[in-house]
Amino acid sequence: GINAEYGTFDTHNITRKSSLQSSCNQFLMSVPTTSLPHSRLNWKLSAKEIENLADVLIAKSKALIDQVASVPLDKVSYENVMKPLAQDAVDYGTLRSMCDFPQHVSSDKEIREASTEADKKLSNFDVEKSMRVDLYRVVQAYHDKGEKLEPEADRLLKKVVRDFKRNGLHLSEEKRNEIKQLKERMSQIEIQFNQNLNEEKTELLFTKEELSGLAEDFLSGLEQTEGKYKLTLKYPHYFPLMKKCSVPETRKKMEIAFNSRCITENTKILEELVELRQKHADILGYPTHAAYITEVRMAKNPENIKKFLSELSDKLQPLAKRELDVFLRLKKEEDEKAGRTFDGAINAWDFRYYSSMVEEKEYGVDHNQLKDYFPMEHVTINLLEMYQTLLGLKFEKIPDAEVWHPDVELFKVTDSQSGQFMGYFYLDLFPREGKYGHAACFGLQPGCQNTDGAQQACVAAMVANFTKPLPDKPSLLLHDEVETYFHEFGHVMHQICGRTKFAEFSGTRVERDFVEAPSQMLENWVWDRKSLIKLSNHYVNHVPLSDDIIEKLIKSRLANAGLFNKRQILLATFDQLIHSTNKVDTAGLYAQLAKEILGVPASPGTNMPANFGHLAGGYDAQYYGYLWSEVFCMDMFVSRFEKEGIFNPKVGADYRSFILAPGGTVDGSDMLRNFLGRDPQQEAFLKSKGL
Repeated sequence: GINAEYGTFDTHNITRKSSLQSSCNQFLMSVPTTSLPHSRLNWKLSAKEIENLADVLIAKSKALIDQVASVPLDKVSYENVMKPLAQDAVDYGTLRSMCDFPQHVSSDKEIREASTEADKKLSNFDVEKSMRVDLYRVVQAYHDKGEKLEPEADRLLKKVVRDFKRNGLHLSEEKRNEIKQLKERMSQIEIQFNQNLNEEKTELLFTKEELSGLAEDFLSGLEQTEGKYKLTLKYPHYFPLMKKCSVPETRKKMEIAFNSRCITENTKILEELVELRQKHADILGYPTHAAYITEVRMAKNPENIKKFLSELSDKLQPLAKRELDVFLRLKKEEDEKAGRTFDGAINAWDFRYYSSMVEEKEYGVDHNQLKDYFPMEHVTINLLEMYQTLLGLKFEKIPDAEVWHPDVELFKVTDSQSGQFMGYFYLDLFPREGKYGHAACFGLQPGCQNTDGAQQACVAAMVANFTKPLPDKPSLLLHDEVETYFHEFGHVMHQICGRTKFAEFSGTRVERDFVEAPSQMLENWVWDRKSLIKLSNHYVNHVPLSDDIIEKLIKSRLANAGLFNKRQILLATFDQLIHSTNKVDTAGLYAQLAKEILGVPASPGTNMPANFGHLAGGYDAQYYGYLWSEVFCMDMFVSRFEKEGIFNPKVGADYRSFILAPGGTVDGSDMLRNFLGRDPQQEAFLKSKGL
């Protein structure tokens, strides 16, 4: 996931001779700055300082908007309208990170809470700004003047006007107020939804027998209490258990607990969100929330998405059916051997277990053994080296950097040919209490120009939850974690390599159904023989993977492809359907679709959507984007990298300049045409699914 923070189009920072402004400036100057050159971010703020900074950012921004909004309509110009708004997007978007990022990574609960509160306050203010009709009239007046602008400024102006209209500013005051209230409420409960998940602390206790099938090294890393092992519902506990534990009862308990996380409070929030989003679409004159969202995406409308998902689902059906039959055969054999009654069904708690077994039995791939070949330090060194070679960059680790936790590392990025400074990235890779539970890239300081023309460096962070090293054993990554690492780091590179004038287009701020393509494309490296030899190094005897294992691993990419992609179609379809209506029983609908699309029923009493963070994290009506953008990622990989060499610096340079550097200044479809030399096609994608 890419975290779509940076606020929306934001406005502040024209100095105004007022007591408010001078007190704001004084406070900003008193915020301890970082010692890092080119970075405006400081991670040492106290809870109180975070709260104060949020108030100051709001006050400064509001003073600036008031000023722009008061420009007489016959006096509007680029200098007094667009320029201050663009500068604010840089300042507010950057300094805001100090307020809203700590909620995801701070190990101090007080700071996390202050950050969450600041985020709510700032999000409310964003809504307020997006509804300033006086500002809209000024911007619209400047737009109507029809001045000739350079292409990026012209694109920005059109986008700002479009976004104001999508916010309903051309409507009556009564309707505008209604929209404002809806947006404020939606924003608050979305933050609450994800906070509930981050703070979720369920623990389950199991005996050693109940954890049969799990590796000794996994068990030795667990806390024990009264002779039982303590497991949380965080990924590093949940996935190994679901894939390897041979006791169905244990898997069932774990799966039911996992898909019941925050079930009471988050089901309520999600179902309220569905109602509010539809109300919002109604006022703006869109048939559904899905129609409102997709209008500004590559897909253009829900009909195109429905067609894409259902055609793909039909094509995958025979494949998924064959895979499910294999699961059933394996389950029957195992039940007979264990003297259990075979129930003739694959349950939700069987899904990952038999997926994992297929990889072992049918493809000869045991991910638990494979992970010994992927010590995280070795993977990190080689991943960084590959990205440097491919994109023509140089990374340098900064010793003793100011970071928010001792586990975090900071790197400086320069262009390897010109030596030009590009930005910084942080790596925060291990789990800890209260930390964001998935893997994501956070853009912290947008790489763009200040209004004086100077380039502001990009700062980004990759946040993940890989297993921590033990005293006698390094951190070891599963192969799919290596893939996640390549994916999220791909987002980091998209941020760093962006070369745009305006913050609004910086880095990953492209269409939402294109944003995953550049990262997905880079996952292909972990399925390639040459790069697997570089990435692997057994932590005891220091040898890479053998050719035989590599061949099996690469073949296993097609293992369960039908079912895995059907599951993505299930989630994307659920997301489209709930956003095409105004009232929904989320648990009921999910259960119905799980049966119809996947053929694996949801466990009674659970509600997976209540912990599906994407639905309240900026991916509403957009989850289809993962599959949609995979079409492009496979096309780019097969038609250029596979053909011309996966470490070919010429292709890497084209990729950097045509796909990463433009940020959001060019439409996704045009970027693809520029890189491919033709329109994108589906063949490579279908082939990658075994079709």
